[in-house]
Amino acid sequence: MTQPDTSPPPPIPTRDPAAHKGTSGTVLIVGGAAGSAADDRLRMIGAPALAGRAAIRAGAGLVRIAAPEPVLSAILTDLNEATGVPLACDASGALLAHEAASALDQQFDHRACLGVGPGLGAGDGVAAIVLRCLGQTETPVVLDADGLNALASMAHYPGEIRAPCVLTPHPGEFRRLAAPLGISLDPTDAAQRPDACAELARRLGAVVVLKGKGSVVSDGQRVWVCARGAPCLATGGTGDVLTGLLAAMIAQFVSPAPAAIGGIAMPRPADKPLDLYDAARVAVEAHAIAGERWSESHHASAGLLATELADLLPGVLETMRTG
Repeated sequence: MTQPDTSPPPPIPTRDPAAHKGTSGTVLIVGGAAGSAADDRLRMIGAPALAGRAAIRAGAGLVRIAAPEPVLSAILTDLNEATGVPLACDASGALLAHEAASALDQQFDHRACLGVGPGLGAGDGVAAIVLRCLGQTETPVVLDADGLNALASMAHYPGEIRAPCVLTPHPGEFRRLAAPLGISLDPTDAAQRPDACAELARRLGAVVVLKGKGSVVSDGQRVWVCARGAPCLATGGTGDVLTGLLAAMIAQFVSPAPAAIGGIAMPRPADKPLDLYDAARVAVEAHAIAGERWSESHHASAGLLATELADLLPGVLETMRTG
């Protein structure tokens, strides 16, 4: 049985006074669905807007939203600080696989991070987008929600993951990912959750955040359990906030691992001291503390709006900085 770490995550750097939006990290949120009454597909615009809002509140210098063209304007009206990348759809609102995936190619950039999945829906176009994002090797990916479901539905899906990647499943999504790999550990059992998370991370060569009470983070070797949080977080949209927050932490504070010289690992740049595992720990802890602060200020254990959670992030993250 794994003995997880429960210590606080490392601090994040204080922002350089000379920073500007081009040096403060770019986040691209890939999400949203146009919906269709003909086949009961839901129209989803809130999830990518929440993820983008969280990324901005977490300090990302630039946020873009890649979404189906019919709903992109509505998303940007909800988040007018972001810019948009339209994804082509057919007359029913379904994403056109080749055209939508190709539109993302020019967005891949080592200075950015992709948050893929919030409100993305299902279908061939969604699968094509997920494959395109995970198949490139330069830009880190946070995969959540419908992105995880699309991945789990693919035959031999672990071989599709080439990007530096953080997966953020809740227990149901975890089971869908774990079943094809023969992982039978229970993601809802507190005693089994650390081993379950670590095993999936090992099998995928990725960082996994197993969400829920006592969220677990693992890269397959290291395992950490968050000791913070509040029951108010059990409401729709808070997972989208975590996606945007985590993508912003990666975009700002993670760089590719420096090459070793003479077998000695070189230190990371002072302004980008985190790896994906530590960035996930920071994001999960900040998310949990924001939930605690809302609960304390409202004297309530329920009723949190996800937008309120996102708006608490600047103050929480300031307490987690160095200097």
